[in-house]
Amino acid sequence: MDVAGKKAVIFGGTSGIGLAAARQLVALGARVIAISRNPDSTVDLPAGITLKRCDVLDRDAVQSVLKECAPYDILVSAATGGARAVGPFLEMDMDGYKGSFDKLWGYANVVRYGAEHLPDDGAIVLVSGAPARKTRPGQVAIGSVGGAVEALVRAITRELAPKRINVVSPGVIDTPMVALEGEERNAFYAKTTAGNIIPRAGTADEVAQAILFVIQNDFVTGTTVDVDGGWLLS
Repeated sequence: MDVAGKKAVIFGGTSGIGLAAARQLVALGARVIAISRNPDSTVDLPAGITLKRCDVLDRDAVQSVLKECAPYDILVSAATGGARAVGPFLEMDMDGYKGSFDKLWGYANVVRYGAEHLPDDGAIVLVSGAPARKTRPGQVAIGSVGGAVEALVRAITRELAPKRINVVSPGVIDTPMVALEGEERNAFYAKTTAGNIIPRAGTADEVAQAILFVIQNDFVTGTTVDVDGGWLLS
Protein backbone atom coordinates (compact mmCIF):
# COMPACT_ATOMS: atom_id res chain seq x y z
CA MET A 1 0.00 0.00 0.00
CA ASP A 2 1.20 3.45 -0.91
CA VAL A 3 -0.19 5.48 2.00
CA ALA A 4 0.13 8.82 0.22
CA GLY A 5 -3.37 10.19 -0.24
CA LYS A 6 -4.94 7.47 1.91
CA LYS A 7 -7.13 8.12 4.95
CA ALA A 8 -6.30 6.49 8.28
CA VAL A 9 -8.38 6.26 11.45
CA ILE A 10 -6.37 5.71 14.63
CA PHE A 11 -8.01 5.01 17.98
CA GLY A 12 -5.65 6.04 20.75
CA GLY A 13 -4.03 8.33 18.19
CA THR A 14 -3.39 11.33 20.43
CA SER A 15 -0.54 9.98 22.57
CA GLY A 16 2.23 7.41 22.72
CA ILE A 17 2.36 4.74 20.00
CA GLY A 18 -0.86 5.85 18.31
CA LEU A 19 0.32 9.44 18.01
CA ALA A 20 3.70 8.32 16.66
CA ALA A 21 1.94 6.24 14.00
CA ALA A 22 -0.29 9.19 13.12
CA ARG A 23 2.70 11.47 12.66
CA GLN A 24 4.56 8.93 10.52
CA LEU A 25 1.54 8.37 8.29
CA VAL A 26 1.04 12.11 7.80
CA ALA A 27 4.73 12.49 6.95
CA LEU A 28 4.17 9.98 4.14
CA GLY A 29 1.20 11.91 2.76
CA ALA A 30 -1.75 10.24 4.48
CA ARG A 31 -4.67 12.00 6.15
CA VAL A 32 -5.26 10.88 9.72
CA ILE A 33 -8.22 11.06 12.06
CA ALA A 34 -6.89 10.56 15.60
CA ILE A 35 -9.55 9.41 18.05
CA SER A 36 -9.31 9.47 21.83
CA ARG A 37 -11.59 9.29 24.83
CA ASN A 38 -10.17 12.63 25.98
CA PRO A 39 -8.23 14.25 23.12
CA ASP A 40 -5.69 16.80 24.27
CA SER A 41 -6.06 19.85 22.05
CA THR A 42 -2.77 21.24 23.39
CA VAL A 43 -0.70 18.48 21.73
CA ASP A 44 1.44 19.82 18.90
CA LEU A 45 0.01 18.05 15.87
CA PRO A 46 1.20 18.38 12.28
CA ALA A 47 -1.21 19.45 9.57
CA GLY A 48 -3.14 16.47 8.28
CA ILE A 49 -4.28 15.13 11.66
CA THR A 50 -7.88 15.71 12.74
CA LEU A 51 -9.01 15.01 16.31
CA LYS A 52 -12.23 13.27 17.32
CA ARG A 53 -13.61 12.09 20.66
CA CYS A 54 -14.87 8.54 21.30
CA ASP A 55 -14.75 5.93 24.05
CA VAL A 56 -13.93 2.54 22.46
CA LEU A 57 -16.12 0.80 25.05
CA ASP A 58 -19.21 2.70 23.91
CA ARG A 59 -20.39 0.59 20.97
CA ASP A 60 -22.92 3.12 19.75
CA ALA A 61 -20.30 5.87 19.81
CA VAL A 62 -17.78 3.66 17.98
CA GLN A 63 -20.32 2.86 15.26
CA SER A 64 -21.25 6.52 14.93
CA VAL A 65 -17.71 7.88 14.68
CA LEU A 66 -16.65 5.21 12.20
CA LYS A 67 -19.62 5.97 9.95
CA GLU A 68 -18.73 9.64 10.20
CA CYS A 69 -15.11 8.96 9.23
CA ALA A 70 -15.93 6.53 6.41
CA PRO A 71 -14.66 5.71 3.90
CA TYR A 72 -11.06 5.15 4.99
CA ASP A 73 -8.21 2.85 3.97
CA ILE A 74 -6.39 2.19 7.23
CA LEU A 75 -7.77 1.37 10.69
CA VAL A 76 -5.45 1.25 13.71
CA SER A 77 -6.26 0.81 17.38
CA ALA A 78 -3.69 1.44 20.08
CA ALA A 79 -6.32 2.39 22.67
CA THR A 80 -5.75 0.71 26.04
CA GLY A 81 -9.42 0.71 27.03
CA GLY A 82 -8.51 1.64 30.62
CA ALA A 83 -6.42 0.40 33.54
CA ARG A 84 -4.95 -3.10 33.69
CA ALA A 85 -4.46 -5.12 36.87
CA VAL A 86 -0.95 -6.12 37.95
CA GLY A 87 0.40 -8.48 40.57
CA PRO A 88 0.10 -12.18 41.44
CA PHE A 89 -3.08 -13.78 40.17
CA LEU A 90 -3.86 -15.52 43.48
CA GLU A 91 -3.87 -12.13 45.19
CA MET A 92 -5.61 -10.26 42.40
CA ASP A 93 -8.84 -8.32 42.70
CA MET A 94 -11.00 -10.16 40.19
CA ASP A 95 -12.90 -7.03 39.20
CA GLY A 96 -9.53 -5.57 38.28
CA TYR A 97 -8.68 -8.66 36.26
CA LYS A 98 -12.04 -8.52 34.46
CA GLY A 99 -11.60 -4.81 33.83
CA SER A 100 -8.24 -5.43 32.17
CA PHE A 101 -10.14 -7.01 29.28
CA ASP A 102 -11.62 -3.62 28.39
CA LYS A 103 -8.68 -3.40 25.97
CA LEU A 104 -9.95 -6.51 24.15
CA TRP A 105 -13.57 -5.29 24.07
CA GLY A 106 -12.43 -1.94 22.72
CA TYR A 107 -10.46 -3.62 19.94
CA ALA A 108 -13.36 -5.94 19.17
CA ASN A 109 -15.71 -2.95 18.82
CA VAL A 110 -13.30 -1.14 16.50
CA VAL A 111 -12.82 -4.15 14.22
CA ARG A 112 -16.45 -5.28 14.29
CA TYR A 113 -17.84 -1.90 13.29
CA GLY A 114 -14.84 -0.55 11.39
CA ALA A 115 -14.03 -3.32 8.91
CA GLU A 116 -17.18 -2.76 6.88
CA HIS A 117 -16.01 0.73 5.88
CA LEU A 118 -12.62 -0.49 4.57
CA PRO A 119 -12.00 -1.26 0.89
CA ASP A 120 -10.83 -4.74 -0.08
CA ASP A 121 -7.21 -3.56 -0.05
CA GLY A 122 -7.61 -1.92 3.38
CA ALA A 123 -5.50 -2.72 6.43
CA ILE A 124 -6.23 -3.05 10.16
CA VAL A 125 -3.56 -3.01 12.88
CA LEU A 126 -4.00 -3.73 16.60
CA VAL A 127 -1.39 -3.42 19.35
CA SER A 128 -0.88 -6.21 21.92
CA GLY A 129 2.26 -6.62 24.03
CA ALA A 130 5.21 -8.94 24.68
CA PRO A 131 3.63 -10.48 27.84
CA ALA A 132 1.07 -12.15 25.53
CA ARG A 133 3.64 -14.86 24.78
CA LYS A 134 6.19 -14.45 27.56
CA THR A 135 4.54 -13.41 30.79
CA ARG A 136 6.75 -12.26 33.64
CA PRO A 137 5.71 -12.26 37.31
CA GLY A 138 2.86 -9.86 38.01
CA GLN A 139 1.74 -9.70 34.36
CA VAL A 140 -1.02 -12.32 34.32
CA ALA A 141 -3.75 -9.81 33.38
CA ILE A 142 -1.63 -8.04 30.77
CA GLY A 143 -0.52 -11.36 29.29
CA SER A 144 -4.05 -12.75 29.21
CA VAL A 145 -5.45 -9.72 27.41
CA GLY A 146 -2.58 -9.54 24.91
CA GLY A 147 -2.96 -13.24 24.19
CA ALA A 148 -6.69 -12.77 23.58
CA VAL A 149 -6.02 -9.89 21.16
CA GLU A 150 -3.59 -12.01 19.14
CA ALA A 151 -5.99 -14.98 19.13
CA LEU A 152 -8.82 -12.72 17.94
CA VAL A 153 -6.75 -11.53 15.00
CA ARG A 154 -5.74 -15.05 13.95
CA ALA A 155 -9.35 -16.20 14.24
CA ILE A 156 -10.86 -13.49 12.05
CA THR A 157 -8.14 -13.06 9.41
CA ARG A 158 -9.86 -15.39 6.91
CA GLU A 159 -13.23 -13.78 7.51
CA LEU A 160 -11.83 -10.35 6.72
CA ALA A 161 -9.87 -11.34 3.61
CA PRO A 162 -8.95 -9.77 1.26
CA LYS A 163 -8.80 -6.98 3.82
CA ARG A 164 -5.71 -7.49 5.97
CA ILE A 165 -5.33 -7.45 9.76
CA ASN A 166 -2.16 -7.72 11.84
CA VAL A 167 -0.86 -7.19 15.36
CA VAL A 168 2.21 -5.28 16.52
CA SER A 169 3.54 -6.47 19.87
CA PRO A 170 5.71 -3.98 21.79
CA GLY A 171 7.95 -4.76 24.71
CA VAL A 172 8.75 -2.08 27.30
CA ILE A 173 8.18 1.26 25.56
CA ASP A 174 8.83 4.75 26.91
CA THR A 175 5.39 6.38 26.61
CA PRO A 176 3.19 8.70 28.71
CA MET A 177 1.43 5.62 30.15
CA VAL A 178 4.22 5.58 32.75
CA ALA A 179 3.60 8.58 34.97
CA LEU A 180 7.02 8.56 36.68
CA GLU A 181 9.46 11.39 36.04
CA GLY A 182 13.17 12.12 36.20
CA GLU A 183 15.50 9.65 37.87
CA GLU A 184 12.58 7.57 39.14
CA ARG A 185 11.44 7.08 35.54
CA ASN A 186 14.95 6.22 34.36
CA ALA A 187 15.36 3.69 37.18
CA PHE A 188 12.03 2.05 36.32
CA TYR A 189 12.95 1.52 32.69
CA ALA A 190 16.46 0.37 33.57
CA LYS A 191 15.04 -2.26 35.92
CA THR A 192 12.31 -3.51 33.61
CA THR A 193 14.64 -3.88 30.62
CA ALA A 194 17.78 -5.11 32.37
CA GLY A 195 17.31 -8.70 31.14
CA ASN A 196 16.57 -7.76 27.55
CA ILE A 197 19.00 -8.41 24.74
CA ILE A 198 18.68 -4.69 24.00
CA PRO A 199 18.69 -3.33 27.58
CA ARG A 200 16.68 -0.15 27.17
CA ALA A 201 13.10 0.93 26.65
CA GLY A 202 11.89 1.19 23.09
CA THR A 203 10.41 4.37 21.66
CA ALA A 204 6.93 5.00 20.34
CA ASP A 205 8.46 5.78 16.95
CA GLU A 206 10.13 2.36 16.81
CA VAL A 207 6.77 0.66 17.38
CA ALA A 208 5.08 2.97 14.89
CA GLN A 209 7.60 1.90 12.24
CA ALA A 210 6.31 -1.67 12.66
CA ILE A 211 2.73 -0.44 12.33
CA LEU A 212 3.69 1.26 9.08
CA PHE A 213 5.37 -1.94 7.88
CA VAL A 214 2.25 -4.11 8.26
CA ILE A 215 0.14 -1.39 6.65
CA GLN A 216 2.41 -1.00 3.63
CA ASN A 217 3.35 -4.64 3.04
CA ASP A 218 0.47 -6.26 1.13
CA PHE A 219 1.84 -9.78 1.71
CA VAL A 220 1.44 -9.70 5.50
CA THR A 221 -1.78 -10.68 7.26
CA GLY A 222 -2.88 -12.55 10.38
CA THR A 223 0.50 -12.27 12.03
CA THR A 224 2.22 -10.59 14.97
CA VAL A 225 5.29 -8.39 14.56
CA ASP A 226 7.44 -8.10 17.70
CA VAL A 227 9.16 -4.84 18.63
CA ASP A 228 10.45 -5.86 22.04
CA GLY A 229 14.22 -5.46 22.36
CA GLY A 230 14.57 -9.23 22.61
CA TRP A 231 11.97 -9.70 25.38
CA LEU A 232 10.82 -13.09 24.04
CA LEU A 233 14.37 -14.45 24.03
CA SER A 234 15.51 -12.97 27.34
